[in-house]
Amino acid sequence: MDYILSKYCPRIDFDSYEDFFENFKINVPDAFNFGFDVVDEWARVEPEKKALLWCNDEGEEREFTFTDISRLSNKTANAFAKLGIGKGDIVMCILRRRWEYWVVATALCKLGATIIPATLQLTTKDIVYRTGNTGVKMIVCVDDDYVAKQADGAEQQVESIKYKVVAGGKRDGWISFDELIEGESEEFERPTGKAGVTSKDIMLMYFTSGTTGNPKAVMHNFAHPLGHIITARYWQQVQENCLHMSVTDSGWAKFGWGKIYGQWICGAEIFCYDMLKFVPLKLLQKMQDYDLRTFCAPPTMYRFMLQEDVSTFDLSSIANFATAGEPLNAEVTIRWEKFTGKKIREGFGQSEGPVLLANFPWIKPIPGSMGKPSPLLNIRLITDDGRLAEDGEEGAICITHLKDAYPPGLFVGYYGNERATKDAVGGDVYNLHDMAWRDSNGYVTFVGRNDDVIKCSGYRIGPFEVESALIKHDAVVECAVTAAPDPIRGKVVKATIVLARGYEPSEALTKELQKWVKKETAPYKYPRVVEYVDELPKTVGGKIKRKLIRTKDGVVDEHVHSPASDWDNPEESWHER
Repeated sequence: MDYILSKYCPRIDFDSYEDFFENFKINVPDAFNFGFDVVDEWARVEPEKKALLWCNDEGEEREFTFTDISRLSNKTANAFAKLGIGKGDIVMCILRRRWEYWVVATALCKLGATIIPATLQLTTKDIVYRTGNTGVKMIVCVDDDYVAKQADGAEQQVESIKYKVVAGGKRDGWISFDELIEGESEEFERPTGKAGVTSKDIMLMYFTSGTTGNPKAVMHNFAHPLGHIITARYWQQVQENCLHMSVTDSGWAKFGWGKIYGQWICGAEIFCYDMLKFVPLKLLQKMQDYDLRTFCAPPTMYRFMLQEDVSTFDLSSIANFATAGEPLNAEVTIRWEKFTGKKIREGFGQSEGPVLLANFPWIKPIPGSMGKPSPLLNIRLITDDGRLAEDGEEGAICITHLKDAYPPGLFVGYYGNERATKDAVGGDVYNLHDMAWRDSNGYVTFVGRNDDVIKCSGYRIGPFEVESALIKHDAVVECAVTAAPDPIRGKVVKATIVLARGYEPSEALTKELQKWVKKETAPYKYPRVVEYVDELPKTVGGKIKRKLIRTKDGVVDEHVHSPASDWDNPEESWHER
């Protein structure tokens, strides 16, 4: 048990959060390679160990052992090598939730190449931006008419693209993945010398969601998977040889969080439902029928599942529910616990790192709180004037002491952008520009992005608190709270709302919701402007584009960021405060 995990963590089990915070360590080898050191190693010591259970809406189902993944990734690595893909080459993968993603990602690790996961929602312009700025050499796509058309358009504009490979079908002008690897050797020798990788080489690049500007290419090195030990083992609480499901497309950073790296290091089997469209009833059915042990999904999916009768599904096999991607409104976890008997454990992070704060096993989740800091990351809340925030005081979430010990899993910079890299991680502190506050017991509550915090009539109003109040009302499925221009007050609170089934927009409902917020939180925080929409604008990663709403309403962002340099008492640990 815990064979792989114990190779990199001196201690695995802990008596308390304090014990975990003080004593958890990850040993990073000089040349860690997830493909060889995790996938191939599991295949060697436990040849029949199950790695992946995949199914789709068409009734197809396939199960893979680590031996299967090792063998198929070796064939893929040999085939890609013949195309000239090797160490340092960059490959974009647009594979939805196809099983081939796990094979391709493992093969690229073995080759020392860099993978850019991408979503099906990208347009030609998006693909050109991402491939042209990074020099992508090959695109691997699922067999999808829309995606292929966008990639074809990008190929005509980006000289670096030499190959296009299609998985799950055949297409004119594309290389068939199945035909490409057919007949290739099932053995692939680990590259050494200059062809081999070090833990500091670049393994993976995610493009940020672009909520506040053009997406940036976030670079992660080959040590990145080890950082997700905390994500998988201690937040999602995956169990060896048991099924874990994270609901996400392979183009999102949350896929790396929940569907490959930490989970396989911990020996869990990944369950993947390759759904073309999110249908709450279908997802609930899969959760019941496949005897899942752990589950993770964005808050929006929990909200929409709660529009159905969750009590009619037997979800008792699931020992731990988790969520990340957007703040989790307290009402959602309260209602979920009512139907399942279990709270949802929220985690917080971003494309730039693993889970940073979470409700870990020793912590009793408090609805509305993100939990407590992960070890290794030296997280502090820092005020606008550079002080460590007191209990109850808002501060920017920051990762500190970078020069002392750079945490495994944290990004190492932005590709092709030395200035942004220097500003972010070139010093001793990385400021996320996400605002939060801490209570006297160390629990941290999200307030909002620095740019999202609303300044109205001398008050600072965090959008998450108002959104959480609105979500408690039966009429509201989801909402976004932003600033709207006002001739007298300068800015006022606006709520953009998606209504639940059975509710229609009306002046009476608006007044009812405004009174509701006044009752649930401080009266001055109520939305003076309410707009009803069918859906909220979101990034390709599923995050609400509050900036787009503000821009549409004519609000100019101030881009106020917290200086994270001259703060005192750097040796003070989080839980001591």
